[in-house]
Amino acid sequence: MDGSAGATGPDRALALAQRLVRIDTRGGGERPAADLVADVLDDAGFDVRVDEPLPGRANVIARFGPEAPRTPITFTGHLDTVPAEESGWSFDPMSGEIRDGRLLGRGGSDMKAGVACQVEAAVRAAREHPGDTAVQLVFTFGEETGCDGAALIDEAALTPTDLLMVAEPTGNRPVLGHKGTLWLKVTAHGISAHGSRPELGRNAIAPLARAASRIHEHRDWPTNPTYGPATVNVGTFHAGTQPNLVPDHAEMRLDIRTIPGFDSDDAITEITRLCGEDVDLERLVDLPGIATDPADVAEIMELLAPGSSAHPPEYATYFTDASVLAAKLGTPAVIVYGPGDPEQAHVTDETCPVAAIAASTTTHHHLLRTQNARSIPDAERNRTQNATGQT
Repeated sequence: MDGSAGATGPDRALALAQRLVRIDTRGGGERPAADLVADVLDDAGFDVRVDEPLPGRANVIARFGPEAPRTPITFTGHLDTVPAEESGWSFDPMSGEIRDGRLLGRGGSDMKAGVACQVEAAVRAAREHPGDTAVQLVFTFGEETGCDGAALIDEAALTPTDLLMVAEPTGNRPVLGHKGTLWLKVTAHGISAHGSRPELGRNAIAPLARAASRIHEHRDWPTNPTYGPATVNVGTFHAGTQPNLVPDHAEMRLDIRTIPGFDSDDAITEITRLCGEDVDLERLVDLPGIATDPADVAEIMELLAPGSSAHPPEYATYFTDASVLAAKLGTPAVIVYGPGDPEQAHVTDETCPVAAIAASTTTHHHLLRTQNARSIPDAERNRTQNATGQT
């Protein structure tokens, strides 16, 4: 990937992660990153498809191995990042440099390093053991804004899978799912008037501000023993154009994280109660939560992190593309596992530990080898060896 002779798999993963970080995909423009990973996979003999349903925004779907009704493993990650304003950073957000054992730059932890680990692990398995390797990789755009790219993938373009590995930042700990997500637009309408005669109008800010305050101060959200509490955040508030005009429109947007027993319909009922009747609600994003039974993946958890199956399972607060992809992939078991530091996601001066990238690359490769050895029948293995010229 970096062209250096004799580079190890972890070295190649790190080099690819550096190249990905240096591609600006803050809030869009993922096509160059998609082309980069597609080229790497194509060079390794993968069947690669790049789709660009929106200008400059692309998904990658790649496969290696025998055709079959299901594939043992699908790796997935997203190519976009959240914005990063250079003026607030102590280094270039597109740096990609290594300093003090850490990869610097936006997307280092969330989650370009994870994508690089998955690519290198799959490429290594395909090159070293072509007859024993079957894997599908799905890399998306627009995950940070509600899984936009994943939503536009045609289900027919995907092969159902037994295990979906999502390389979001977990510090190389297996995480078995996450909360659901509901983004709401809440709008209040008023009547415009001159700022010197406010009694002639109806200020849209007032009812919405009261609603925002009630939501912010509400503490009685449901909780779940595994996932923790449902949460609600007032993320944006917009109203008015100038001081001498009574605003006739005000809008806020809410980020609600749902849990088992408190789904998006329950959330809307409670938000409606807190807001009152003077506002309108519109769903912008509505993603289900993900839950994998630890008993179904205990052996895989032990491979990823020895001893982890003996502890209570972890579930993330953030959402992932699994909310959309799982149903399209035949409801596989889902494990979130990646080298990024969860506390580094979306922060200023984002970094990722280099050692974690190396470890994650090795573990992804080992997982792929182990699962494929159990899943590919000899007949299929022989067909792949013949097709690739291997003996």
